[in-house]
Amino acid sequence: MTRSVLVSGASIAGPALAYWLDRHGFDVTVVEKAPAVRGGGYAIDIRGTALGVVERMGLLPELRRAHVDTRRITFLDTEGAPIAALETDVVVGSDARHDLEVRRGDLAAGLYRLTRDPVEYLFDDSIATLDDRGDHVDVTFRGGARRRFDLVIGADGLHSHTRGLVFGPEQPFHRYLGRAFAGFTLPNDFALEREAVVWNVPDRGAALYAYEPGERIHGFLFFGRAEPPFDAFRDPRAQRDLVAATFPDRRWEIPRLVAALREADDLFFDIVSQIHLPTWSKGRVALAGDAAHAPSFLSGQGSSLSLVGAYVLAGELATHADHTAAFSAYEKTLREFVTLNQALAGTGGTVVTPRTQQELDARDRALRDRTALPSEERGRAAYNALVLPDYDRT
Repeated sequence: MTRSVLVSGASIAGPALAYWLDRHGFDVTVVEKAPAVRGGGYAIDIRGTALGVVERMGLLPELRRAHVDTRRITFLDTEGAPIAALETDVVVGSDARHDLEVRRGDLAAGLYRLTRDPVEYLFDDSIATLDDRGDHVDVTFRGGARRRFDLVIGADGLHSHTRGLVFGPEQPFHRYLGRAFAGFTLPNDFALEREAVVWNVPDRGAALYAYEPGERIHGFLFFGRAEPPFDAFRDPRAQRDLVAATFPDRRWEIPRLVAALREADDLFFDIVSQIHLPTWSKGRVALAGDAAHAPSFLSGQGSSLSLVGAYVLAGELATHADHTAAFSAYEKTLREFVTLNQALAGTGGTVVTPRTQQELDARDRALRDRTALPSEERGRAAYNALVLPDYDRT
C-alpha cells in the first residue's frame, strides 16, 4: 500500500484531500507557497453532492453557522434603475433549504482545523522540481529541502505549478471563455446587506456583493475580451489601467467602482477559463481540484468539484493497492460529473453576464415580465449528478 503523499496547495482541494488521505491511513504532507492559510475572501457555494462530503467530514454544522445567506440579487438597467430583485436560488439554481454559501476563508479555515494536527504543513514553500523515479518521487523544495514521497498530488489551482512541471505548459489545456474580471473590496457606502446588485451593458458588467452589515463589500468588474490579456498578469498597474479603460462609463456607480479599484490593496485579476486535460495523472503524480478540471467561476462549482474530487481520489487510493489503478478509477468515477458541471459555463451569456444586446434585452424582458429565466434545471441536475461511493465500507 502506498503511504506517503505530498499535496501541493492549501486552499480547498489540498486540505480536503489531506483530510481523507489521513483518514485512510496515509502519511500526508501539504506544501503551500503562502505563509499561512488564507482567510476572508468572497463567498463560494457548496451544493449537491459536495454537501455529502462536508457532512461526512463533520463540517456541515460549522458551515451552516457560517452561511452568509445572500437573499436577493437586484438587476439594474444601464442607467442604474432597478429592473427586478430575485431570490438568489432562483438565479443560480440552488436549493435554498440545503445548499451553502460561505466565505472561501471560512471553508479553508475549517478544513485546516481538521488537518493541522495529523497532517504536516509546510507554509511559505513550494515544489521546485519533481523527479518521478518509477517507485517513488524525489522532490526538491524551493526552500532547499529534498524529500522522497510515494505520490505527489497537485492541488494548486487553475494555474497549477505542479501541472506545469509534469504535464508541460498550460496553454494546450487552457480553455479561455472570453472574459476577464477584477475583484476587490470597498467600503459599504451603499446600504447593502446580504444581497447583490448587478449592472450590465452588453459584454460588460459590474456587481456589488454584501454579506454581514458593517463589513466591507466585494466589488467586481467583468468584461469580454477576444484574447486573454496575458501582458497584464504580472503587472497590477497594467491590470488597473486595462479595467479602467474598459469602463469609461459615467452611469450608476461605475466611476466609484473604478476609483475603488485604483485604491484597492486586495485586487484580484484573472481571466474566466477552464482546464481540460485528457488525463489527470502521469506516473506517480496526479492532479485534483482546479489544477485538474477548473470549471470557472461562471459555473459556481469550483469548490464543490474540489471537495468531491478530493473525496473520490483519496477513496480510490485507499481502495487500490496500485496507484495506477487508483488514478484510473478516480477519473472513471469523476469524469462525467466534472464534464456536466464544466458545461454550466458555456461561451454564451448567462443571466448575470449577458454577452450581446439581444441576450441583455431578452434577460431584461424576462425579469420585467417575471417570466421564466433561462432554465436552471440543468444546473441542479449537474450539482447532484454523482452519488458518493462509500469508501469506508470497501
